[in-house]
Amino acid sequence: MKAEYSSGTAHLSYWILGTGIPVIFLHPTPLDHDYWRPLIERLSGIQAIVPDLRGHGASELGTDLPKGAFSLAPDAPVLSMAQYASDIVTLLDHLHFDRAVFAGCSIGGYVLLELWRQIPQRIQALAFICSKPQPDTPQGQQKRAENIARARTEGVAGIFDDMAQSLVGKTAQVKHPQRVAEVRSRMTLNVDALVAVQAGLATRPDSLPTVATISVPMLAIAGGEDGAVTAAEMKAFKSAPGGCDFHLLADAGHFAAYEQPERVAEIFSAWVHQSNPA
Repeated sequence: MKAEYSSGTAHLSYWILGTGIPVIFLHPTPLDHDYWRPLIERLSGIQAIVPDLRGHGASELGTDLPKGAFSLAPDAPVLSMAQYASDIVTLLDHLHFDRAVFAGCSIGGYVLLELWRQIPQRIQALAFICSKPQPDTPQGQQKRAENIARARTEGVAGIFDDMAQSLVGKTAQVKHPQRVAEVRSRMTLNVDALVAVQAGLATRPDSLPTVATISVPMLAIAGGEDGAVTAAEMKAFKSAPGGCDFHLLADAGHFAAYEQPERVAEIFSAWVHQSNPA
C-alpha cells in the first residue's frame, strides 16, 4: 500500500507491506524504496515501512533547505541527516508508532545514527547494511564538491551511469549483469536533489561517539566488494555497548541487499526475530 504524508514543505511517500514486527527501511542514495523490494519479498513476520527519502523517488525535495554549511559549495542547499531524521520522526508520528526496528543502507544508515541521537527511546533495534559511522574525509568532501559542479554543468545522467557501475559489486556484475541496469533505472534524482544530497553527505557528523552510546541490538552487514564503505569501517559498530551481530559478504558490493537478497534475508530474518521475540 502506498501512502503520503507531509514534513515541512515536502510531500513524502512511503509503502507498507506485510504484518508483524514493524521495521522501517531507509534506502541508499540515489536509489529509492525499490532497493529493498527483493529483500522484503523474502521476509516474513514483519511489517515493512519503506519510505522514499526526501528528494528521492516519489518524495519531494521541499523548499526549506538551508545553504552555507558546505564550505566547498557554499551556495548549495544542504539536505542534512538531521532533516532526514526529522522526516522519519514525522512518519513515526503519522503512523502512531511508539517504537520500531530500523534498517538502513549507506545514507539510510547515516540517518539511523541521527535518529538514535534524536529519539533513542523509540528504537527497538538497528540494522546497518553497507553503512558506516565515520564522517566524510577531506578527499570525500572534494569528490562531493566535484559531483555538485558536474551535475550543475552536465546534469545527472553521467554521474548516475558511473555510480551504477562502481557501486554494484563485481561478482553481481558477472553473475547478474542486469543488476546494473536495474539500479540505474531507479536513480531518478534531479539536479537540485543531487546537489542537496551531496552537500548533506559531505557535512554529516562524525558518528563514532554515537556508536559508543547505542544500547539496543544491532546488525551490521558489510560487502567485501564495496568500495564506498569498507568492512574495516563497519567493524566500528562492534564497539557498541548493546553488541553487534557482524557479517561480511565477501562477494557483495555497496548494494548488498539488492545484489544478494537471499543471503541478506537469511541473516536479517534470524536477527530481527531473535532481537524482537513475540
